[in-house]
Amino acid sequence: MKKRVMAAVIAAAAVTAMTGAVVQAGVEDQTLVVGFDAEYPPFGYMNDDGEYVGFDLDIAQMVCDNLGWELVKQPINWDSKDMELNSGNIDCIWNGFTLNGREDDYTWTEPYINNEQVIVVAADSGIEKLEDLAGKNVVVQAASAALDALNSEDNADLTATFASLTENPDYNTAFMNIDSGAADAVAVDIGVANYQLAQREEGKYIILDEPIQSEQYAIGFAKDGGEELRDIVWAEVLKLNEAGEIEKIADAYDIDKDMLCISTEEAAE
Repeated sequence: MKKRVMAAVIAAAAVTAMTGAVVQAGVEDQTLVVGFDAEYPPFGYMNDDGEYVGFDLDIAQMVCDNLGWELVKQPINWDSKDMELNSGNIDCIWNGFTLNGREDDYTWTEPYINNEQVIVVAADSGIEKLEDLAGKNVVVQAASAALDALNSEDNADLTATFASLTENPDYNTAFMNIDSGAADAVAVDIGVANYQLAQREEGKYIILDEPIQSEQYAIGFAKDGGEELRDIVWAEVLKLNEAGEIEKIADAYDIDKDMLCISTEEAAE
C-alpha cells in the first residue's frame, strides 16, 4: 500500500465491522461505484464534452445497463486507491489495474487484458534501446505499475543506470516534461502509450521495442467481502465478451484486440 500503512490500518479498522454492508450496498442498492484515474486514456478519462469515458468505463456502463443498475464513475487520486476502496468510498478499482504482484491484496476478477510496460522517447532523442537510457532522466506516473516495474528486482540494473527516476501525477505531465527537455523518457503502459502517441504530432515519439514488463489487467474489489459483487460484475463481462461487445469497445478506443485475454472457455461455462 505504498507508504500508507497507518492510513490503511485506520480505514480498515473503521469498516471492519461493516465490510459486508459496504460491499452489499452495491448489490442491494443496485449501484456500482467504480474508482478510476480520470487522466488515464484510453481506459478512463474526461472527453471534450466533459463526460467520463474510456474502455473500462464503457464496459462498466454496459454491465450496469444490463443489470438495471446505476453506474457511479468516481474519479480518484490513484495514489490513494487503496484507502478509497478500504473506506467503502468505491466498490471496485476498474481502470487499467494491474493484477500481477497484487494477487493477495484484492478480490480479483480473471484478467481481461494482456499488457506491457514500455518506454516512450522523442523520435530525435537518439535513444533506441533500453541500454541507451543510461544517464537519462526518466519519468513515470506515481503509484503506477510502470513505477513498480522499474523498482522491481528484474529491472534493478536498468534503473540504476538512470540519472533520475521522477514520479509525475499523470502522463500528460510526463509528456510535457519530455517536450520541455526536463525528461528524456517516460515509462508507461503500451495501451496508454499508443493512445497518447495517436493524439500527438505524428512521428514525434517512438516506443522502444523492448518492454520492461509484461502484465495483466483485472478488476479489483475489496479483499474481504468483495466476492459476491465481483461474481455479479464478472458474469456480465463474460456475457458481453461472448456477444462480441468487448471487441467493439476495444475498436472504439483503438486498443489492439490481440491484447484481450478473456477466456472463451470461461465465458461458455
